[in-house]
Amino acid sequence: MDTNLDFSNVDLDRLDLDSLGERIESCARCPRLVAWREKIAFERRAAFSSEEYWGRPVRGFGDPRASILVVGLAPAAHGANRTGRIFTGDRSGEWLFASMYRCGLASQPTSTTREDGLRLRGVWVTAAVRCAPPGNRPTPEERDNCAAFLAREMALLGGLKVVVALGGFAYQAVANMVGVERPRPKFGHGIQARAAGGLTVVCSYHPSQQNTFTGRLSEAMLDSVFTEASRLASASRPLEIP
Repeated sequence: MDTNLDFSNVDLDRLDLDSLGERIESCARCPRLVAWREKIAFERRAAFSSEEYWGRPVRGFGDPRASILVVGLAPAAHGANRTGRIFTGDRSGEWLFASMYRCGLASQPTSTTREDGLRLRGVWVTAAVRCAPPGNRPTPEERDNCAAFLAREMALLGGLKVVVALGGFAYQAVANMVGVERPRPKFGHGIQARAAGGLTVVCSYHPSQQNTFTGRLSEAMLDSVFTEASRLASASRPLEIP
């Protein structure tokens, strides 16, 4: 596989969501991420040793008519890198989709495989970086390599009114892209920031085990973010895409 693909001459503006997803899944621009995602897919975790890992970049997932966009950090090594669907098959996804279910945004509270029947209502879920990174720590350069994918995704989701940024890394990726107001509000759980075109960015702690196991993020705290995002989405005008 060519790990030095140059996407600077790819006209992403001509791609629809399905074609964009195919382009994302074929990307090999970041050699470090390519090596790691494929290493994990080959070695596998003992609990999933009988499964065939996805081992590729992961596209976004949800309702193409979404008014709410949820942006996470990156696929989990044994979650989306295994299942091929963002936030599917890991503890973070369990928290995320359970909360969305309680708030009326998901058809079921669990997410285990791409074929589990989960449907999202008015929400699209994606990530700032599309490949599982070592130590769950992508670099700013890797984030920037994925930025065009996120920008095109947002443009295609033309009814967006609210972006939920899960964690500071996702907040920075989104804020750099949508023109968050200045001075830029500092990241914190529940913090809101206005952006271009009437878009509102709502911040949340990431539902990682580090946050949920320590009590830094509770179910009630996460539910409050999606309740507020739903309220804002119903009250705001659509994002205008030039």
